[in-house]
Amino acid sequence: MIYGAIKFSLGGSLKLAFRPWVEGLENIPVDGPAILASNHLSFSDSFFLPAVLDRKVTFVAKAEYFTSPGVKGRLTAAFFKGVGQLPVDRSGARGAAEAAIKAGIEVVERGGLFGIYPEGTRSPDGRLYRGKPGGLGRVALATGAPVIPIAMIDTEKVQPPGKVVPKLIRPGIRIGKPLDFSRYHGMEEDRYILRSVTDEVMYEIMKLSGQEYVDIYATVAKRQAAEAEKAAKAAAKADKADKAHQHGGSSSSDGDRDRPAA
Repeated sequence: MIYGAIKFSLGGSLKLAFRPWVEGLENIPVDGPAILASNHLSFSDSFFLPAVLDRKVTFVAKAEYFTSPGVKGRLTAAFFKGVGQLPVDRSGARGAAEAAIKAGIEVVERGGLFGIYPEGTRSPDGRLYRGKPGGLGRVALATGAPVIPIAMIDTEKVQPPGKVVPKLIRPGIRIGKPLDFSRYHGMEEDRYILRSVTDEVMYEIMKLSGQEYVDIYATVAKRQAAEAEKAAKAAAKADKADKAHQHGGSSSSDGDRDRPAA
């Protein structure tokens, strides 16, 4: 009920304001379970995709969205519940991963659509990063559900990271043909199979999106970028201090030369 109301109001508003284009909508099953594996460019991805589909899509979201205090916190929690998000505590990496996998399996086993971002986080620069095998692979192999690759196009231009007010840019969504991994059913503990399944899905997403592929995790890229920025700031600070020291030393020397002899 709540999902339908929010989808009607928010989804309708998004489609009216941004006019997202869609290719491959026929690849989404009319009923029955499926896993929607998408690239992740923007916070708005989780809203644009459900807006163009007739069926409910369930994603997982960090638990903080559901537990923040005050009126704003309660409204935020109600909103995320209403749009089909499931809370996952990310305070412990291993526990969060297990909770997300369990939630995904439950959604699929109920015959629903489970949405997942194999990269694990938003792309820091618009490129496509290596998929994490645990979540996607384990849900797919434990349930035998088809995996549908999806490419979000230009959503990072609609709402760049850190920006609250979106730009009226028309995004797109390409939906690929379902991938069948039922031949690996029950092999969700085999890390080589998980890696192979994830890489196959990421390859299909790359073809759909046209993104440059980077064979490292997005979390690693973000950490490297943060470390590089920190090092650059430290170097700039040291350079500034060195120049200030040199200027001060130069002034002292000039003063000594100008002082008359006793």
